[in-house]
Amino acid sequence: MGRLFRWAVFLALIGGIVFWVTTIPETVSEEELASLSSDAAAGESVFNASGCASCHKAPKAEDDAKLTLAGGQSFPSPFGTFKAPNISSDPEHGIGGWSQAEFVTAVLKGTSPEGQHYFPAFPYTTYNKMTLQDAVNLHAYMQTLPADATPNQPHDVGFPFNIRRNLGGWKFLFLKDDWVLQTDDPQLVRGRYLVEAMGHCAECHTARNQLGGLDTSAWMQGAPDPSGKGRVPAITPDKLGWNAADIAEYLTSGFTPEFDTAGGHMVDVIENTAKLTEEDRDAIAAYLLAL
Repeated sequence: MGRLFRWAVFLALIGGIVFWVTTIPETVSEEELASLSSDAAAGESVFNASGCASCHKAPKAEDDAKLTLAGGQSFPSPFGTFKAPNISSDPEHGIGGWSQAEFVTAVLKGTSPEGQHYFPAFPYTTYNKMTLQDAVNLHAYMQTLPADATPNQPHDVGFPFNIRRNLGGWKFLFLKDDWVLQTDDPQLVRGRYLVEAMGHCAECHTARNQLGGLDTSAWMQGAPDPSGKGRVPAITPDKLGWNAADIAEYLTSGFTPEFDTAGGHMVDVIENTAKLTEEDRDAIAAYLLAL
């Protein structure tokens, strides 16, 4: 019995060490960014493609007020309700005091400046495919936006999902940097980058498993709304039934071929995609039709 106990303790110790090492938060160093120069103008395009204002604007913000990224919107899910944080340029309540490396680490690795894992309600799960250059440019642009001193609100997430270290295990299982659509076509490569990396479309349009990981076998085939009410539609060619011009027009004006208009969260998405170039909207359309 004593030998069994010692073996149990030994295996538990080994398991604990493996868990601790596996779940260490990853970071991006200043050295990795040293050769890159930032471009705030280019960062504005990244900002729009990534939909930052859609989640981080203050509730009910309109027009230019949407660029004051005070946070506060609620996002319900099966794991609890997440509150979008303040990511304005305020140095105390926002991200104005973050270094370039801390910002890039948050966006690409899902790790906070304090070295904690972010919840994957923040779509670093797809932003992790973004290039270092685009992340650096995004940081430069966001530093030009207004500061706001609104304090962050705590998430309403219960045990055991509120244990941040466990998210390292979640990342180990589900944080992937490979592409779903395999292609060498230049237009499709651009569309893939806009959809699978910056636009994070799959975060809403793809179903998840019991632990919240995206089910890539059901890519863009629709999913239950995280709020528990309704369903996010499929946007694969067989379900959508639109041609490339229809998709590009929808991403520009919000009008469907059936003369309906975008509603719900898609209103914010359309506001972002309308600011992209015509070539980028065409690339997104080509990508969706290639699925």
